[in-house]
Amino acid sequence: MPSRLSPARRRRLSPPRTLPVSIEYIFEKLELEYGPIEWQPRYNALDELIFTVLTQHTSDLNAERAFKELQKRIPTWIEVIEADVKEIARAIQSGGLANQKSVRIQRILNDILERHGALELEFLKDFELDEARVWLTALPGVGPKTAAVVMAFALGMPAMPVDTHIHRVSGRVGLIRAGTSADDAHVVLEKIVQPEDRFNLHVLLITHGRQLCKARRPLCDRCPLAGRCPSSGKFV
Repeated sequence: MPSRLSPARRRRLSPPRTLPVSIEYIFEKLELEYGPIEWQPRYNALDELIFTVLTQHTSDLNAERAFKELQKRIPTWIEVIEADVKEIARAIQSGGLANQKSVRIQRILNDILERHGALELEFLKDFELDEARVWLTALPGVGPKTAAVVMAFALGMPAMPVDTHIHRVSGRVGLIRAGTSADDAHVVLEKIVQPEDRFNLHVLLITHGRQLCKARRPLCDRCPLAGRCPSSGKFV
């Protein structure tokens, strides 16, 4: 890590010295609970990027409605670039923050076209993981989570997206240190999870966070990790 990082942040970017719950144990228990995971792309990479932007500060269901309405009203990305931003905002209204997201989407598309010369992102498959992350996070409003989602879900690259569910569960089971931000958790988890396991762990943790390890009242009595989880029974 660059020397300009403070000692406190450098520590947060480091995995805990010992893990109270091993990655292997988490895999074994969560896969038994939720079943095996099989990777398959939902969208091409550019569609995945715009869809992920629409998920910011809203549910996936609302984002999906907004994405479908955008595709219905303005069928191609070049037409989105050329459209009035108010027309884009009307199309994505169900996703929330439509005025901000419409501007962001148009800026992202313009930036991709200017930098790459085409409205597609499949070329990033030929990049190293960190190179692709740098390219994507240079786009307007694209942070580590959005970049990781595109890499993991659309490009089949070994990125580890961290949303609120994964951040919460990782903190509770001790995979990340207390005070580690969601953005920093991307770095930590990619250090301790093997590349070939990252997508599966992402899906298992997010499923666990939604179904059992909930924010306010986790169902610890039903949790397959409770026997080793250092937080079991503390959030009641």
